[in-house]
Amino acid sequence: MSQLVKDYNLDFNILKASVTPDEEGLMVLELSGKQGDYDKGIRYLTKTGVRIQSLSQDVIRNEERCTHCGACITICPTGAFELEPLTRWVNFRDEKCLACGLCIKACPPR
Repeated sequence: MSQLVKDYNLDFNILKASVTPDEEGLMVLELSGKQGDYDKGIRYLTKTGVRIQSLSQDVIRNEERCTHCGACITICPTGAFELEPLTRWVNFRDEKCLACGLCIKACPPR
């Protein structure tokens, strides 16, 4: 992580981490910096064997099970869920999601 700051001028915020010695782990990061530095930092991580995946590719809502009850709206710390006033449907904005998992715990039909 220090390489991202020192060599690529990137700031990072660890949002979630599950790392066990001698096993594969998972880390959710927020990276910020200039686009060129970001691209170079991502290339560096990829070359070192780190698999990179955007949260928007990983976090989805199961549309078949969602009842639009709104339990996720009140628990989400980033406001990734919004109630559509006219239809009363819950919209999910994946770009705001931190993958904290609180919505899953609050979801009645999960």
